[in-house]
Amino acid sequence: MSSNKNPRIAEILERHEAALLADWLAAQKASPTYRPDLIKEGELRDQSREFLRLLTKAVASGGTDVEGSEWQDVRDLLSTVSQSRGQKGFSPSATAMFVFSFKEPLFTYIRKEFATDAHGMADETWTANVLLDHLGLYTTEIYQQTRESVILRQQQEMLELSTPVVKMWDGILALPLIGTLDSGRTQTVMENLLQRIVETGSETAIIDITGVPTVDTLTAQHLLKTVAAARLMGVDCIISGIRPQIAQTIVHLGIDLSAVTTKANLADAFALSLKRLGLTVVRQTSGR
Repeated sequence: MSSNKNPRIAEILERHEAALLADWLAAQKASPTYRPDLIKEGELRDQSREFLRLLTKAVASGGTDVEGSEWQDVRDLLSTVSQSRGQKGFSPSATAMFVFSFKEPLFTYIRKEFATDAHGMADETWTANVLLDHLGLYTTEIYQQTRESVILRQQQEMLELSTPVVKMWDGILALPLIGTLDSGRTQTVMENLLQRIVETGSETAIIDITGVPTVDTLTAQHLLKTVAAARLMGVDCIISGIRPQIAQTIVHLGIDLSAVTTKANLADAFALSLKRLGLTVVRQTSGR
């Protein structure tokens, strides 16, 4: 963006600061994107006043090149506003309108200042328009980055919640899997399982795939990696939930699970785990 070293906008901003702030606040509250349920009027006023102050300072000292160092404070403020609104649930357009809604008040005072100078009015209006467009786009970019960060964090939390490691007995852990097992989830599964192995000192881990809809070559590889990691920790693994359809698929694909103990269901895997620990389950008979 080209820099205008002597913008008249700075003078307009300084001369009409109070009136611009009042008109801008009115424009924001009149906008269809205004969300009084998400932001208090006092907070909106404080943000608008600070933006106007920093905008005036930046234009006066550094022209209109918003990528310059003199615009750092403005960019920081817009980053804070965008991040805050993204976290509160504002839409992208509602967030961008914080900047774009300032156009009409500013253009109004530019027309007043250049009422008899059509050429000057056109130049300053264009300069102001490009300036606010760049700042509005910057606001949108920060908003998008914030939302992507939130989504990524939520996905990670969901992965952790969807891969619980349950202690079924002293020395026996169970890891019930539900849904597709991809590379990212495999890493989470492996980390959670190994951490629980360290915490509990367990000797056996049951990986139950009853809730896994299909097992293909890639899924099998992920399972084998998890089993191998557990074995390095000195833990025997049993894969349970091998339904007839999955057994046929494994055979058809030529997947070799011969090195891993498998069971049809979790109950059978648990019974085998107890047996390996030298434990048996005895039905208690009535004393009558």
